[in-house]
Amino acid sequence: MASYADVHVRICAHEIIKYDLEIKAIVQDIRDCPGPQSTLMELNSQVKEKFNELRIRIQDLEQMAREQDRETDRLAIQEETESQRKQMLSNQTAWRKANLACKLAIDVTEKNELLHGVEHQGTRQRKVTKESLAETSSNITESLMSMSRMMAEQVKQSEDTIGTLATSSRTVQETNEEFKSMTGTIHLGRKLILKYNRRELTDKLLIFLALALFLATVLYILKKRLFPFL
Repeated sequence: MASYADVHVRICAHEIIKYDLEIKAIVQDIRDCPGPQSTLMELNSQVKEKFNELRIRIQDLEQMAREQDRETDRLAIQEETESQRKQMLSNQTAWRKANLACKLAIDVTEKNELLHGVEHQGTRQRKVTKESLAETSSNITESLMSMSRMMAEQVKQSEDTIGTLATSSRTVQETNEEFKSMTGTIHLGRKLILKYNRRELTDKLLIFLALALFLATVLYILKKRLFPFL
């Protein structure tokens, strides 16, 4: 039963990692999206679907933790569940920031196109537009810096997740070794019990034979003393 549960835990953890990587890839596509708005909407639809799948698998992993018999296994799976939930929240934050950066970039593109169509309106209007572009560019730079910091945090969280999985794997291996050792001890105890039962039977048989011999000797002596003529 423990081995069956461990297999499902591993499969669930692998699927969570797969969805996590797919979400990161789509978020990166959103950051790099040049537009138009319809393309951004399609990418957002894809990432929402992946988040729903990821949320379901994290809930499954949490349920598996509650079903564990061993306290160490339950705590390890709960720790992994919490780590994956934090990673999902981090991905959601990165997704929102990627959307902001993409929308800003699309706005810049649309403003550039608008500028090309209204250059004849005069120098003053071009100056105002340049100031707006400079402000937008500054906002984009800040967003990119924020996303860079977020990516660094995601890399660290991924490293922590890998370390947790490695620890869980070692725990499973140690449990298997304990089961093997217990099985050997049980087999040895069974052999000793069988050997003791055989010896006890032999001792009973020898006692019975000695008692029978003793009774036969007593009867023989009584016969000779009481009925010497027989």
